[in-house]
Amino acid sequence: MEQKSKISHLLRAKASGQNKSESSCFCTAVQLALLTIYDMCKAVDRGMTITDVKLLEKHGGKSGTFIA
Repeated sequence: MEQKSKISHLLRAKASGQNKSESSCFCTAVQLALLTIYDMCKAVDRGMTITDVKLLEKHGGKSGTFIA
């Protein structure tokens, strides 16, 4: 029977400034962390997948507060 494993990663960050790219930077940071974990674990299972990367909460900016 195949055993399923799971790794979760949560990034909490605060940005200052008005360059409108903070969300993209945060998403890139999470993806990079997950790719690093993939690189470390690929010897065990090259078929693993990275899924369900999403924004859970955001405050500030023109759109205000977002909570998933």
